Amino acid sequence: MNRLGLIFLITIIINACGMSNNDDNKMKDPYLWLEDVEGKEALQWVESQNELTKERYSQAETFNETYNYLLDDYNSVDRIPFPSIRGQYIYNFWRDKNNIRGIWRRTSLESYQNDAPEWETVIDVDLLANEENKNWVWRGANCLGPDFKKCLVSLSDGGKDASVLREYDIETKTFVEDGFFAPEAKQYSDWINEDQVLIATDFGEGTLNESGYARQVRLWNRGDNLLSSEILFEGGYQDIFSFPFSEIRPDGNYFGVLEGPTFFTKILHLYSNDKLIKADLPLKVDIYGTYQNLLLISIAEEWLGFAIGSLLAVNIEDALAQNITSKSVKMLFEPTDTSFLRNVSIGKDQILVNTLDNIKGKITHFKKIGKTWFESNLRGFDEDMLSISASDSWSNIAFIGSESFTQPTGLYFSKDSEEFKKIKSLPRKFDPSAYEVNQFFSQSKDGTEIPYFQISRNDMVLNSSNPTLLYGYGGFEISLTPSYLSAFSRKWLDHGGVYVIANIRGGGEYGPKWHQSALKANRQRAYDDFISIAEDLISKGVTSPKNLGIRGGSNGGLLVGAVVTQRPDLFNAVICAVPLLDMYRYDKLLAGASWVDEYGDPDNEDEWEFIKKYSPYQNVFSNREYPEIYFYTSTKDDRVHPGHARKMAKKMLDQGHKIIYYENVEGGHSAASNYEQSAFMSALQLEYLNDKLKK
Repeated sequence: MNRLGLIFLITIIINACGMSNNDDNKMKDPYLWLEDVEGKEALQWVESQNELTKERYSQAETFNETYNYLLDDYNSVDRIPFPSIRGQYIYNFWRDKNNIRGIWRRTSLESYQNDAPEWETVIDVDLLANEENKNWVWRGANCLGPDFKKCLVSLSDGGKDASVLREYDIETKTFVEDGFFAPEAKQYSDWINEDQVLIATDFGEGTLNESGYARQVRLWNRGDNLLSSEILFEGGYQDIFSFPFSEIRPDGNYFGVLEGPTFFTKILHLYSNDKLIKADLPLKVDIYGTYQNLLLISIAEEWLGFAIGSLLAVNIEDALAQNITSKSVKMLFEPTDTSFLRNVSIGKDQILVNTLDNIKGKITHFKKIGKTWFESNLRGFDEDMLSISASDSWSNIAFIGSESFTQPTGLYFSKDSEEFKKIKSLPRKFDPSAYEVNQFFSQSKDGTEIPYFQISRNDMVLNSSNPTLLYGYGGFEISLTPSYLSAFSRKWLDHGGVYVIANIRGGGEYGPKWHQSALKANRQRAYDDFISIAEDLISKGVTSPKNLGIRGGSNGGLLVGAVVTQRPDLFNAVICAVPLLDMYRYDKLLAGASWVDEYGDPDNEDEWEFIKKYSPYQNVFSNREYPEIYFYTSTKDDRVHPGHARKMAKKMLDQGHKIIYYENVEGGHSAASNYEQSAFMSALQLEYLNDKLKK
């Protein structure tokens, strides 16, 4: 063989085996054609794979029963219609078998507390979609207080993150003719008053950042052309975001811009004396809103002697005057070894603080009268997990949700947060005594104790053959907390399965430090944590590699992709949903550049050194054995590019591996835009798990 032929052969071998040094990865990717989302050749390949998957699993004897079971549960009318408070009305978005795309509706506070509220339809999305011949998916409404009669409604075509913005009049129940309108884009907007809006959107060439989000925030006056509106702020091309900031409350209004130089840093600019002024705050901060001329923030770095994870009330005038001292700050919450901040909700005269204590939720009530702060814990709830369902800036009305894995979700109501009464409860879907729930800890590679929840039938025997599904996420400080078992989970458990939820590092279960410990160069810790739980389940006799499956989506898709390429011997089923997989190109695809703070920059030689060691697409080889992985994604996903799943699946097929692939044509990052699609996708997954693990 001549030298040219030898070089050509080596190139083929490198591409097939996924060699992962930096020079090799700069070679032409033979599967780039699958990144052409709507490309004819790519869609033909997608359709061929979809047909194979449907033929294999949707024709199974049990598929229709599973599909109907899931769909009936999703469409059930006995679900809790979770509230959103706007003035004297309670709003709710609702989907069922008669409202596939859904209805946005409202009722009075008094009626909402009844078992059968009298709902008034505000927008019928199915009717609107039929009239306009669009596949509209509801993306929410931002209404101007205190009367909430004017709303900025967001509608997505097919479920994408990108949406159309349209002004809606609640009283006339019509879109405002010649009102505020912005074409499809990944956009963010907020009211200043009835005739002015702050908006960050696609204003044309050069106005989007590297991640495809708006660089500019503009002041948009009623009647003015959007593209000629006044530029208030412009971030850099490599900045992650520039968002409008608007707080309209009975105790004062504040307007400005929230700038994100990186994914985990923020700079707040507020208007004061007709100028946009940078507030003197730490960079690693989350901002919850204003309360009595104070700014409520949590910090992910030490600041002025306050610990990471603290909730602080900061004097706004001092922050704008660049005169912040510890005396300008009131600490409302400081984390402990087991207790961490989860969420904050600000009412008219109160603050509700939701914390996690060993991954169980509780809520603390704060009130400031004059210079004195009053603090009390909300009590009287009979389930494990408390969360704030809704509150209102213009009143002290609050709704609290309470649930556990085996206790149905309950909704509690109070006008002043002093005494809550239970007004709604999800009907019991199963006998809780039939299941056993435990929290265990595995030991990760570096010795760290990693918590996980294990749910099984109470007659489960430790015989090393129980079909087990291990679920994880482990990123972006997102916590996986107890919630009432879903129809998917119940279906799995009732047929002898075990369900396990991993609380690995990278998540937020133990606060910012738990998240930060698995960033960038330390990302492997999240994968080691997940592997340690799998090994613990096997060593305890719960399951075995041939009966163990894993499931994860988005960042969780990257998790299971990395873990199965590192330890394919541990698993016999992998559900890899809307995943990141090609970590060499992830920052070039859609919103990927905004996640460099989480994973690292593959164009940086030093950072690629640690990324390349776990990047699934670069670490799948023709000479290794893998379980038959189930990849699924959505053509309309404009957050995580479907090319990740497409390319990984095709590469593995060409290497001689067996895979399963399904791509929903719509649905965005959730991969489903209605309950029928959700039920279909979930039924396919359950058939796959039964096929692989119940042997």
